[in-house]
Amino acid sequence: MQDSLFNLSALIALVPAMVVGFRREGRRDGAFWLVLAVALAGPLAWVVAQTGGEWRTGFSTTLWVTVTASLFVFIVTCVVTSQAWRLLPLVGPYLFMVGILATIWHQAPDGEAVTSVAATAWVHLHILVSVATYALVSVAAIAALGAFVQERALKLKRPSALSRRLPPVADCESLVVRLLAFGEAVLALGMISGMAMQYADTATLLVFDHKTVLAVAAFVVIGGLLIAHFRTGVRGRVAAR
Repeated sequence: MQDSLFNLSALIALVPAMVVGFRREGRRDGAFWLVLAVALAGPLAWVVAQTGGEWRTGFSTTLWVTVTASLFVFIVTCVVTSQAWRLLPLVGPYLFMVGILATIWHQAPDGEAVTSVAATAWVHLHILVSVATYALVSVAAIAALGAFVQERALKLKRPSALSRRLPPVADCESLVVRLLAFGEAVLALGMISGMAMQYADTATLLVFDHKTVLAVAAFVVIGGLLIAHFRTGVRGRVAAR
């Protein structure tokens, strides 16, 4: 019962950010930063309390870690760029829906804690870069959705209440490219750390299991999208989105 209430409180912490994202006059003010801090604190507290310093493979835990990491990436992006904050009307509802899914799955049996070999620094680094990649690509996908919404509103010559709150198409595209580039770099680091961990454990550099195939496929796809964006003009930018 206590765990369910804790899980629900993490979900409720996301609500203010979702509401503030749809203010009539959106701005990056004190209220904006306050609701983001609350939104981050709720899921982060849940993750820390549930994992207890050990990585668990349960679906609900993974989703809450993704929410926490995505929020952190979004906050950092808002700090270092001038227009990313305007993506809050998309970021808030997306993370809230992921939080709902995590809450529903909370009653399912959790995965086993990663111990044994996993207690090494290599495994912790591998997990960290994997989560960072998910977060970067998630925020990049939200920026791509923002560009799509803006472009559609321009083509129809009918700006909506949502499109008026989002960044311009050019800013969304710039965010997509930069976040994908960071994601590609972090994923490369994760693959290297994974190979190092595999070699330390089995003296084999690479084992083609499903995790390896998915990681390599993601690396190739993201790299291909970045190449398409820079080499093939407008069509490449559309493909990247």
